[in-house]
Amino acid sequence: MTSPSTAKVTQLLVAWSDGDQSALKTLTPLVHEELHRLAHHYMKAERPGNTLQTTALVNEAYLKLIDQKRVKFKNRSQFFALAATLMSHILVDHARDRQSLKRGGGALRVSLEKALIVSGDRDEDLVALDNALVRLATVDVRKSKVVELRFFGGLSVEETAAALDVSAVTVMREWRMAKAWLYNSLNEA
Repeated sequence: MTSPSTAKVTQLLVAWSDGDQSALKTLTPLVHEELHRLAHHYMKAERPGNTLQTTALVNEAYLKLIDQKRVKFKNRSQFFALAATLMSHILVDHARDRQSLKRGGGALRVSLEKALIVSGDRDEDLVALDNALVRLATVDVRKSKVVELRFFGGLSVEETAAALDVSAVTVMREWRMAKAWLYNSLNEA
């Protein structure tokens, strides 16, 4: 059963998607805390001394979200899935910028397990994982989205299922298969 705030967020998202700009003003304070939580989840995994702060990540993602012209939101899960995707892209772009300035752009290949560990080489790991996800998307878009939403977005199995409009069992199957595919891809010579 959905809570009144979840139903209200969904109603406002649909109204905003239909062009009601006043809905965006009402929606913003309702989703701000959740966007901040999502950004905090991302930033926990970043290296110490990262120049991008949680609030900046929320602000950049928010600006990209409100700039979405052709998205018709059906529910809050879809909205937060898009927010998670945008935040992961912002962080990957930020890591690539730092990497190109610092090391001339040479990304290292790492295992998925190593990418999950916070280290000083987080930028290289994040870029290698993103490159592998891009390759996975050429083979299977849904598996790539599952990894993006679960790993980068911190979404639960149920939230991922709702965002992708599939069952939780399908998400778990795709998650297992995607992890195996990424493991092999990241460990290729």
